[in-house]
Amino acid sequence: MKRIVFTILLTGCNLLLIAQTGKEFRSPDSFFPGKKTNVLLVGSFHFDYPGLDAHKTEDKDKVDVLTEPKKGELTALVDYIKKFKPTKIAIEAFPGWNATEKLNEFKAGKLRDKRDERIQLGLRIASEMHLDTIYSIDANSYDDELVKLDSNYFRDLFKDFDFENADPFNDLYKKWYGYEDKLPARMKLLDYFKRMNSRRSHQLGYGAYLVGDFKLDDQRGADILSIWWYNRNLRIFRKLQGITSSPEDRILVLFGNGHAAVLRQLIESSPEYKFIEFDSL
Repeated sequence: MKRIVFTILLTGCNLLLIAQTGKEFRSPDSFFPGKKTNVLLVGSFHFDYPGLDAHKTEDKDKVDVLTEPKKGELTALVDYIKKFKPTKIAIEAFPGWNATEKLNEFKAGKLRDKRDERIQLGLRIASEMHLDTIYSIDANSYDDELVKLDSNYFRDLFKDFDFENADPFNDLYKKWYGYEDKLPARMKLLDYFKRMNSRRSHQLGYGAYLVGDFKLDDQRGADILSIWWYNRNLRIFRKLQGITSSPEDRILVLFGNGHAAVLRQLIESSPEYKFIEFDSL
């Protein structure tokens, strides 16, 4: 006679009676491959401060990664990331950046004086790991294509989408960003990268896009986000899939930390990839 065990679970106001037959139920993960491609996502600030983002760092808070003490800290950061032993490196660049050509230049001793995280982290790690290719996986958003179909419609759609609004959460994010801007000068780079790549920092960074202009009209802000920022990162993720050959790949993805907040969600949710926490190396 088969023994049946009844388990009573209290959920809210409802009693659930579950009959178990002695066999364990299969976990959802058991339906998918156990071996996944490891991905280390490294969100970074832009070492050369190009000023292209909505939030801009004040001059007094900028650091120079090519002079001491940051130069030595940069080496420590590079050595830490190398523990991941990447077999492929993907960076925030378009094909026209000619990443592999620049990698060859870097190996020849050029570009060493450029304050660009794609060079000082991406190319340097690729060179020191003896990789011969580096992948550019940035992507334009879908709205760039749609605006060509109806420029008047999209001009009206994006009206007042400028990150300046009366939402009190917008002011809170400005204070947080201002505080974070000061930390690279006060912390070692490796410690700062662990901080900015933590799960909570990424969650809050993602949340910045869900307040302020996201609340424009009834649905307009949500429509803008979906065809602009979220779409761009979905396309980046699709390019990541395009360079993935097998579960044996170990892919380092280097992007601005604003992208990392969304890319983390996509990589963690995918059955193809295993997300490697930055502070776990």
